[in-house]
Amino acid sequence: MNDVVAGLVTGPDREQLVRIGRVLVDERLIACLNVVDRVTSVYRWEGEVCEEAEALGILKTTASRSDAVERRIRELHPYAVPEVLFIPVAAGSPPYMEWVTEQVND
Repeated sequence: MNDVVAGLVTGPDREQLVRIGRVLVDERLIACLNVVDRVTSVYRWEGEVCEEAEALGILKTTASRSDAVERRIRELHPYAVPEVLFIPVAAGSPPYMEWVTEQVND
């Protein structure tokens, strides 16, 4: 059964997300994190519509580790309410999917 999920997390900049990603990889909570620098986020916060430059992190882990990943991101993240979303991976390269699973400590 495929347990791999992709996760999304935004942050104020590339450096913050890379720092978080290194911790999550070191702790074997995720297999990897890709950081896309300079995305624009439009959202409502405390009654105001905001538009901010952010970075986007795309992480790969397993569904069974998603709760631990989300908890650790909340501990490390500078935002009061960080975006942490998990999306099931329906299919993928079998060797890559196996690698993700092997990298994550269940």
